[in-house]
Amino acid sequence: MYRKSLGEKTFDGSIILLLVLTSLLMLFPFYYMIVISFSSYDDYLRHGVVLWPKQWVLDAYRSIFESRAFVRSIGSTVFVTVAGTLVDLIMTSSMAYALSRDIPGRKFFNMMVVFTFLFGGGMIPTYLIVKSTGLIDTYWALIIPGCISAFNLIIIRQFFRGIPNELNDAALIDGASEVKIFVLIVLPLSKPVLAAFSLFYAVGHWNTFFDAILYLNDSTKWTLQVVLRQLVILGNVSDTLHQSPEARMAQLDQQTPPETIGMAAVLVATIPILLLYPFLQKHFAKGVMLGSIKG
Repeated sequence: MYRKSLGEKTFDGSIILLLVLTSLLMLFPFYYMIVISFSSYDDYLRHGVVLWPKQWVLDAYRSIFESRAFVRSIGSTVFVTVAGTLVDLIMTSSMAYALSRDIPGRKFFNMMVVFTFLFGGGMIPTYLIVKSTGLIDTYWALIIPGCISAFNLIIIRQFFRGIPNELNDAALIDGASEVKIFVLIVLPLSKPVLAAFSLFYAVGHWNTFFDAILYLNDSTKWTLQVVLRQLVILGNVSDTLHQSPEARMAQLDQQTPPETIGMAAVLVATIPILLLYPFLQKHFAKGVMLGSIKG
């Protein structure tokens, strides 16, 4: 039985200690955010940095959930995330399957996909296209323009190429169409890679910020990240976001510090995505690795 030397044990212990300290440094901001969001008005004003509040209160959470603007933005973000992820997976997987098959012009379309890695349309041309298609002030402006990621498409295409051709040939002999093969054979075999990239797409849509500012002029359609920006800058989530900043600042609840409201809002915006990771973690690394090495 191999026994580690004192130097090896010291090295392993140092690595473990370093990883533990790094983990604590990464977790501390999240812990501090939780503590501040539950701190009372007196604790925060008297002590500033609070490591453990003397009194746990829900004033900050009560303030944000009493705001129609904040609750409405959660609903908008949930819709954009769910609908956007479904559209992204359907469009990306269907195009990836087509490019994985021996179709006329496959090399040309593959080159066009790779071309987008090097050159993009730019912000102004993209905005003009979105405007000309009538998508301004609609949630589809946050979904359709970026519904296919070239990087994700290439990984999924490589995964599809790794599926044995004998399965497709057997289905074709039995009279199945390409659509039926894709839906009933290819997609069920692709659950790991689809689960991994559904997480990528969901996180991207949940954190949509810049596109929402560009394409959503109606404040009642703002997503959660845009409302969080209003909260961080103005110190309050107001139900009358169309008012001037001075009017909104005059409506601040003096018994609930803006900082605690901000921490509570950020925590509420973070938790839903964090809850997805435990369910998709087992597929995450497996799906990405399979799609990157096969083919």
